[in-house]
This record gives sequence, C-alpha cells and structure tokens, in this order.
Amino acid sequence: MERGHRGKKKIWLFICAGAAVLLGGALCLHGRPRERQPEYIFSYAENQTADYPTTLGGERFAELVEERTQGRIRILVRPESVMGSESEVIRQMQYGGIDFARLSIAQLVEYVPEMSVLQMPYLYRDSTHMWQVLDGEIGDRFLSYPARCDLIGLSWYDAGARNFYLSAAPVRKLEDMRGLRIRVQESDMMSDLIRALGAVPIQIPYDQVYAALERGQVDGAENNWSSYVAMQHYEVARYYTIDEHIRIPEIQVCARHTWEQLSDDDKRILRECAVESARYERELWTKYEEQAKKTALENQVQEIFLTEEEKKKFQEAALPVYEKYCSGYEEIIERIRETTK
Repeated sequence: MERGHRGKKKIWLFICAGAAVLLGGALCLHGRPRERQPEYIFSYAENQTADYPTTLGGERFAELVEERTQGRIRILVRPESVMGSESEVIRQMQYGGIDFARLSIAQLVEYVPEMSVLQMPYLYRDSTHMWQVLDGEIGDRFLSYPARCDLIGLSWYDAGARNFYLSAAPVRKLEDMRGLRIRVQESDMMSDLIRALGAVPIQIPYDQVYAALERGQVDGAENNWSSYVAMQHYEVARYYTIDEHIRIPEIQVCARHTWEQLSDDDKRILRECAVESARYERELWTKYEEQAKKTALENQVQEIFLTEEEKKKFQEAALPVYEKYCSGYEEIIERIRETTK
C-alpha cells in the first residue's frame, strides 16, 4: 500500500508540475511585450561606403528615431550609391521614391541657387568658422531653403575641406594649374572655379574617378582627405596639395511627401535626432580624417602646402566665381565672413 500510494503521489506531482510549466509558459507568452511593428519603414540614400562618417551618422539618425518612436518609425540606410547618384536621388525624392538622404549642397544649387553661397571658394577661414556660421541664424535660414524643391532640411553634416590631388606632378603655385584636366563633381560652379584657376574641368561621377585617374582621362581631382582615401585615389594620384579651396557642408534632408505624413510630434523627434546625429558625425569626421591622412602619408603620398602668397593668388583668381554666382548675395557673404563666436 505504501508503495502504491507513493507512486500515485509521484504521478500527481508530475502532472501538477507539468501543468504549472504549461500555465507559466502561457502566462509568459501572454505577458511578454510583442516587438512593435513599425508604422513607417523609410529609405535613406547615401553615396559613401558603409564605414564612412556620413553613413555612420545616417545610421545613428536611424537608431535614434527608431528608439524614440518606440519602433514606430524605422529608417533603412542604403550606402554606396545603391539608390543612385546624388542628382538621381534628388529627383527620386521629389517624385516619392526615396524618403531621406544625405546630400552635398553642390547638388541642390540647380534647384535653389541661394545654396551656392555656402560653397563659395575660400569663403571660410577654417572649420571652426564654418560651424559658427551653420550652427547659428544664418545656417537655420539656409536649412529652410531646400523646401522650395520639396526637400525638408534637417541638419548639417561635415565633409571637410577639399584640396587638389594630381597623378603626375604636384601643384605648388597657381601657374601649375594651367591646362590640367581636373575631375569635378556634377556642378557648374565647381567647373567655373576650375576654369578660373586656369585648369580644365571634367565632370565625372564619383564612382568613376579612380578609373579616370588610372587611365589618364584626367590629370587630377579634388576632394577631402577622407574621400581621397576611402576610394583609394591615393594609389593613382599621390600629390596632395593643401589649398582648402572649398568647404562644402553636407545636408540631411527628408522628402516633403514623407514629411507631410508625419505628426508634429514625429517631426520634432526627427529634427532632434538629425541634429544629434550631426554632432556624432562631426566627431567621427575629425577622427576619420586624421586616420585617412595618416594612411595616405604612409602610402607615399606627398602633402604639399601653398605659401600664404600663393594661396592669396588662388583666392584672387576665384573672384570671378563670386561675380557670377553671388550677385545680390553680397550682404550675406559679408555677414558670413564677419561671423565670430
């Protein structure tokens, strides 16, 4: 009897334990918070590599937005021009094909001529001066201008200072520019600057520059240290001349058709996240550029500095560009030049 009673007791305990496990599992399933399905899934176009500061800034923006909307808004960053060139991205954003992007303002000038003011040659004294301008009232005003072509400006990203790099011989003085074929981005203003400096502009898409340098289609190009190294242009153009002819800020934008779907609260969140991601991107940019320069110099790149006298000659040669593109904007240019903290 004792053994039978104990056997029944064991069976009963086993059944109870199993029921408890099943009940507990059911309760856990019922009580576990479901992963929230996004209300919106948006696209974000980026033409740089996945590890580039602007791409990482865009990823940070997406993370912040998803976090602060509890997963309601998800943004998928697509780097390496998989969504098209910057000019193609702008057109797609205007017609509803892309939601967000990081763009060079050089690509917006065709649609908003006033934007050309911020990319004028030799406009800023240095990086600190540029951020004093863009983080103030002047920057806020220019951030509103892309709305004229159905793009909502969100924040400013860093893209460093652009310099010239050559494949056959260095540029040490203005006369060395004469007759050189220099690759430029698809920008009339950039082409006019190259002509003003005595060279010949060749507009070539960014992803085709390496091949153009390698084949001798162009003698050189111009860009910042980070892009120069990221695309390995230092392998085919080893003379890098520091003249800082242009600091072109980059802009983070949202398509109007996307913006108008959102509530005022979501719009506020997007703006806050964009500004925060911009601060993050600028920090990354400084570190990335330092490392890029180190990499280039370790690979037999020759860094050339212009004398103050020669740099002044470059600045004076560029004045016709101001006359062509900044007629009527003289006051704002003067305000930019006079801006201090």
